Amino acid sequence: MSAEGVKKLLVVIPTYNEAENIGAIIPRVLSASSNTDILVVDDNSPDGTQKIVESISEKDSRVKMVCRKGKGGLGTAYVAGFKYAIEHGYDYVMEMDADLSHEPAEIPKFCKALTDHADVAIGSRYAYGVSVLNWPMKRLLLSYGGNIFARVVTGVPVNDMTSGYKAFKIEVLKSIDLNSIRSNGYAFQVEMNVRAYRRGFTIAEVPIIFTERRVGTSKMSKKIVFEAVKIVLILGVGRILKFLGLKRH
Repeated sequence: MSAEGVKKLLVVIPTYNEAENIGAIIPRVLSASSNTDILVVDDNSPDGTQKIVESISEKDSRVKMVCRKGKGGLGTAYVAGFKYAIEHGYDYVMEMDADLSHEPAEIPKFCKALTDHADVAIGSRYAYGVSVLNWPMKRLLLSYGGNIFARVVTGVPVNDMTSGYKAFKIEVLKSIDLNSIRSNGYAFQVEMNVRAYRRGFTIAEVPIIFTERRVGTSKMSKKIVFEAVKIVLILGVGRILKFLGLKRH
């Protein structure tokens, strides 16, 4: 914590080929909240993303970057960011997409939720109806139905289990064995929620409006969807075993 008692926030932004977006989102994040740093975790983007971030970080020390050798996936990128936050003494850590689908101006709402009562604050598209713009109906139904499935199977009382816009108190991340996380994509988001909830941490949903990316290519794939279903079922089995007394943790 800073000398004035203001919480130090690290916003982790994974990137792969986000040259069209990264230069726009960084200043918006920095202007949205005081005492905030950004960590870009880039998977060796061939489109020049790293050069853009390097140029910005040379002028502003609040912008950091971790460069990885290859495309390791969203989950491992966030884990790298979480470890960085723990090692460098941050109080809060946020996940955020690089494609401007997550509105940086919403960041203070997450910080308020963590300050007031929550250990995890999830930017929810489904807390009060549906708050998604520019998605085709097929994808919206897949997401909405998938979240109902994840909530029922895992028992975590959260409407938007797959949201990638969320914030943690550092104590939550310290309590989780980050090295044991293997999931990516939507599955990673579900797994982190389940792990936090089962450790007794308080989860709050912060209403947001999600807007589909305007430029660049979506990373959504059938592989990501299938992995999410698989992980949810595994987590559900763990819940049943724990209920039956056959699993301690």
